[in-house]
Amino acid sequence: MKPLVIAALLGAASAQACPDYLNLELRELASTTRHNLCQLTEGKVVLVVNTASYCGYTKQFASLERLHQQYADKGLVVLGFPSNDFNQEDGSEQKAATLCRRDYGVTFPMFNFSHVKGADANPLFKALAAQSKAPDWNFNKYLIGRDGKLIARFNAGQTPDRNPVLREIVQHLGQ
Repeated sequence: MKPLVIAALLGAASAQACPDYLNLELRELASTTRHNLCQLTEGKVVLVVNTASYCGYTKQFASLERLHQQYADKGLVVLGFPSNDFNQEDGSEQKAATLCRRDYGVTFPMFNFSHVKGADANPLFKALAAQSKAPDWNFNKYLIGRDGKLIARFNAGQTPDRNPVLREIVQHLGQ
């Protein structure tokens, strides 16, 4: 077979392996850069987090960044989704991006503002809620396996780089 045909077949196989709820193209926070979630998460363990700049749990950005730094090369991708669904996010994407990047050193992908609960929730959070439960506060965490299936949901009070969240991440990175 010709290389282009093989590449096309492999691309089709990868597209089929990606769950519909990850087959999204989303804009990065305060940027025009867009990311395809299938490409960004392919073959990785994924931690999806709804965030807010003015929440008591905002300090979890530092824990999320530590996870990203420590485990990205082992196959973890952290994805942040700022939302004002709980009335604790700034109206400015630029201010939210500055808080994440300057104050907490966030380098993992943060996406543009979106709803994470209810009828207007972005498609990723709608699918995660259907498989589990919608976020009931900021900094809910969803862990998705390399196969694209939801492993667990963790509430806002569960710090990302401590057990039980850390235990689940490490276990699934080893698989």
